[in-house]
Amino acid sequence: MTHPVDVHVGKRIRHRRWLVGMTQQQLAERVGIKFQQIQKYETGANRVSASRLWDIADALEVPVNFFFEGLDEENPRQATGIPADIMGDKEALDLVRSYYAIPEAQRRRLFELARVLSDVA
Repeated sequence: MTHPVDVHVGKRIRHRRWLVGMTQQQLAERVGIKFQQIQKYETGANRVSASRLWDIADALEVPVNFFFEGLDEENPRQATGIPADIMGDKEALDLVRSYYAIPEAQRRRLFELARVLSDVA
């Protein structure tokens, strides 16, 4: 049975890996393990040791405490109804990446359009 902390840490590893556009294979190579192990860490099936987490943090260029952020939240959903781990969702990450790939002037117009549409809803 997986421990909720292991699942959370795994989601944070996947979240950061997606944000930087790294594959499981690339992360595994940087850490010196097989990509299947990264898969097991990301699902929480395997617990990440402290030293391995240190290596993963180094490869993903984040402090180790990044993987524990959000653990102490009492309410898993924000007041807006958006899940607290929204950036752990692949679709949301793809949307953010695509958004920042748009030239700045167009991005601002898109943002204003989204604000107007969300105010109407």
